[in-house]
Amino acid sequence: MTDAPQDDGTGTLFEAPPMAEQERMVEAVLFASAEPVTIADLEVRMPHGSDAAQAVEMLYKRYEGRGIRVVKIGEAWAIRTAPDLGFLMQKETVETRKLSRAAIETLAIVAYHQPCTRAEIEEIRGVSVSRGTIDQLLEMEWIRLGRRRMTPGRPVTFVVTPQFLDHFGLENARDLPGLKELRAAGLLENRPPPGAMPLGEGQEDGEDEDQTELFEEE
Repeated sequence: MTDAPQDDGTGTLFEAPPMAEQERMVEAVLFASAEPVTIADLEVRMPHGSDAAQAVEMLYKRYEGRGIRVVKIGEAWAIRTAPDLGFLMQKETVETRKLSRAAIETLAIVAYHQPCTRAEIEEIRGVSVSRGTIDQLLEMEWIRLGRRRMTPGRPVTFVVTPQFLDHFGLENARDLPGLKELRAAGLLENRPPPGAMPLGEGQEDGEDEDQTELFEEE
């Protein structure tokens, strides 16, 4: 006749798994859980008689100094990457941002007619330029604020940036394609819209020097 199982003092007739096995159970639960797990939740999952708190403490010590660690978050526990190795998890991605037609036209006008004011951009386009369009190009660092005109209201001007030139592989703005090249590539109509100033025509190479007195530094 076999002896009946004895109560081990935990209110159960079943013997708890060895502590090493309990530690493995805790490790498996923490590893698989996306959210931190409390001791109470661990005890519900583990066999009767298990000591989840002691198993967590043992696991905590085992992972000290390793690439991943057992950390306490509030009243719960989780497995996380060691703080000093967090930089290995970072990944830089290049986000492709499409420019609207208004932004493309505005950028082209600034590139070919810089320095130019917002009013001049609107005059060339034939429509008003929204603040959002200008802000987008400024945020992308493709245009920047230039010098103010010494005219009534002292309006700011816009010019392209080194980032713009670098993106398009240009040494300076003079390397921009001319009208013939743009038309040959189908990027510019043969006849400009009525009242508009054709891109690239409206400013001679030496015109900047003649208009130096029209600007002042910020």
